Amino acid sequence: MSATTHPHLSAPASTWLDRARQVTPGGVHSPVRAFAAMQCDPIAIVSAEGARLTDSEGREYIDYIGAWGPALLGHAHPAVEEAVVAAARRGLVFGLASPPEIELAERIVARVPGCQMIRFVVTGTEATMSAVRVGRAATGRRVIVKFAGAYHGHADMFLVSAGSGAATFGTPDSPGVTPGAVQDTAIARFNDLESVDRCFQDADGGVAAVIVEPVVGNMGCVPPEPGFLEGLRDRCTRAGAILIFDEVMSGFRVSRGGAAARYGVTPDMVTLGKIAGGGVPLAAFGGQWELMKLVAPAGPVYQAGTYAAHPLAVAAGLATLDAIDATPDLYDTLEHRGARLAQGLRAEAEAAGVPVSIQRVGSMWTVFFSARPIRSWDDAAAVDREAFARFFRAMLARGILLPPSAFESAFISAAHDDAVIDQTIQAAHAAFVEARA
Repeated sequence: MSATTHPHLSAPASTWLDRARQVTPGGVHSPVRAFAAMQCDPIAIVSAEGARLTDSEGREYIDYIGAWGPALLGHAHPAVEEAVVAAARRGLVFGLASPPEIELAERIVARVPGCQMIRFVVTGTEATMSAVRVGRAATGRRVIVKFAGAYHGHADMFLVSAGSGAATFGTPDSPGVTPGAVQDTAIARFNDLESVDRCFQDADGGVAAVIVEPVVGNMGCVPPEPGFLEGLRDRCTRAGAILIFDEVMSGFRVSRGGAAARYGVTPDMVTLGKIAGGGVPLAAFGGQWELMKLVAPAGPVYQAGTYAAHPLAVAAGLATLDAIDATPDLYDTLEHRGARLAQGLRAEAEAAGVPVSIQRVGSMWTVFFSARPIRSWDDAAAVDREAFARFFRAMLARGILLPPSAFESAFISAAHDDAVIDQTIQAAHAAFVEARA
């Protein structure tokens, strides 16, 4: 749809933003959308197709946010759209069981290690807090271990040393989080097994669960070092704790079976979202039979939701898996294009005299303005945020949209072809020069 025909393509940013701030905190419905750390006004999107977005003023951007992860196939994939429309014609929501949700559950269970049964929910926050509840019920223990800088949704127990949007605004601990939630959450350092050992040693009554993004995306893209995930698996097994992989972001993103399949480490429980719903709100938690059979109505651990396994989301999820399965070389292609992009950006940064660490796992990637690799939140917190903000604004001015935070992973999709990658690299040299200034 062209800028001249779209009904919302006429208002400048200042107009819609002023209106939005009168009725919505900060004018947005999720904090990082405000672009506050980038020191510029946010943009409002009115349409998306393939690798590109169009804003409310008719400007087009190459998109590397990818809706924060779901857009593996690119925006507005025809097969996914058709599946959603067909499902809508059968009824928007039932609030009861429906055959397609069984098929989606079967297909996810067949491809995700550690996931023998699954329960659909709506958001990643629901999935992670439900998985932790099951882990505590199974072990009879209170304490969970998470990693500094990791983000597992906005449940109280997780907003302790949180990364992503919370860190962007300099408030890693949210007001309103109770002392009890803090007391039951131990903080370790990603890629540091000694810090995990200290958490296990100090946990009163033992550790119920360790929850980890196996590929961190919420302090920027931080891969696990060799032996780290295996070390977590070993420690949880020996201590009788539940290992939870939060694959809301990495699930179906870094491989056909997610990070567990990519790295060959099987968790006790896994949480999924984003790609699993094909861009429509859907998430899930799953795990071994003996754990999932604790969930009501099979067991005593309560969890429920009116919009769980929503028909439109299930249809989008099935269509997305169909498209993935119909493209055997999808992940090889994403790996190749991700490597080309990272190599090109690295060369342009070097030519501009800007020290950066570009980190990537498959189609997840981040440009860190740091001369050293980022292994944990301690490293991420030391990056040059002002330089990243200048780089972000310079790329935005050249039609390249990056995540508006130094602590969020960027994504490429199947729609980011070689021409799009080349255009991005070409824009980067001048942007790195501006970042240096």
